[in-house]
Amino acid sequence: MISRDARKVVQILQEHGFEAYVVGGSVRDLLLGLKPKDFDVATNAKPAEIKPLFRRARIIGRRFQIVHVQFSREPIEVTTFRSNATPGQDKNTGGNRRQQTDTGMLTRDNVFGSISDDASRRDLTINALYYDPSDNSIHDFAGGLEDIDSRTIRIMGDPATRFREDPVRLLRVVRFAAKLGFTIERSTEKPIRKLAADLSHVSPPRLFDETLKLFMSGQGLATFWLLHEYGLFDQMVPQLSNLLKERESQSSSLIEQAFTNTDLRIRANKRVTPAFIYAAMLWPSVQHLAKQYQGQGNSPAYALNKAAGEVISRQVSITAIPRRFTMPMREIWDLQLLLPRRGGQRAKRLSEHPRFRAAYDFVLLREQAGENLEGLGDWWTRYQEASEEEQQQMANAQNQDGKKRRRRKPRKPKTD
Repeated sequence: MISRDARKVVQILQEHGFEAYVVGGSVRDLLLGLKPKDFDVATNAKPAEIKPLFRRARIIGRRFQIVHVQFSREPIEVTTFRSNATPGQDKNTGGNRRQQTDTGMLTRDNVFGSISDDASRRDLTINALYYDPSDNSIHDFAGGLEDIDSRTIRIMGDPATRFREDPVRLLRVVRFAAKLGFTIERSTEKPIRKLAADLSHVSPPRLFDETLKLFMSGQGLATFWLLHEYGLFDQMVPQLSNLLKERESQSSSLIEQAFTNTDLRIRANKRVTPAFIYAAMLWPSVQHLAKQYQGQGNSPAYALNKAAGEVISRQVSITAIPRRFTMPMREIWDLQLLLPRRGGQRAKRLSEHPRFRAAYDFVLLREQAGENLEGLGDWWTRYQEASEEEQQQMANAQNQDGKKRRRRKPRKPKTD
């Protein structure tokens, strides 16, 4: 069940006199009967020693130098054994290649070591497992096999120190607890709430990448509530903090339903996009702010557009959502104002809009969450199933049932 490419990488490294193992999440998942998403290899060979052994290999990264080896479509990530040596100490070179900020966050970490050193610096015990295909053996330096048997998430070393070194570990603990259905060990759990604010030290692009792993894993709902419970979601989407204080609120219902629907789509191997997930997460904030602008006398369209721009701008400073996702988000939101206006030829034009399907799904989501849209979702469902003649009749009926159009008062002639 091990990737052929991963086995080949291990074999070539071992043939050249290096230690090499399949390591981490793939070993864990196979022991749990799950299909690994990818395979990583760990070795005592340095990046500069690894690269010449393979025709298609490149060294990437600054903080963690790794080598991507490509045989087929998916690259195999090869890392050199690393050490938790203190800053200024490198067991192999004596160089100062491990740097930390005043808060304890690692900014550079290329201190190499042995396999046992490497195991001690991994984040979770269940990820510190090394498999050698040559003799079918597993090397466990941290009790990871026991924690898999007891279904426990345990961080390596002192939890508070490890979280400060890399605050993303806060998210990884929650992600694996939700993904695997494991319980977070007590000492690992204890500092999470206190250190949640350290997520502000994580760069927006990296935090966005982490949100994709959190919310597009097929366990988004369970992940969301764990993040909310430990105060991590408030750091990731702070605009929602006050709106989510009550679990039974409409905002909570909308986001819960969005993750429920997303999880079902992922499990059914259907396409999902971060644009829809973020559109749902930020919609309560957009609605709340748009109402304030409308209360100041602005039109609904202007209020929504202004609110959308401000909400996205605030969120991008925390999680760097790419423009290829923020543009569809805004279109989905804009269509929420247009879909109720479906009389005459408007319905046909709206149904041909590139974002119509996503906007229609968003209407259904709002209704599923308990928002009263006066049967709008059902109307559009019937419209899509109807013949062209029936569609025109439905659209005409909207004109007849609606209010009479106001006639413009004739302008008074200008006087000199």
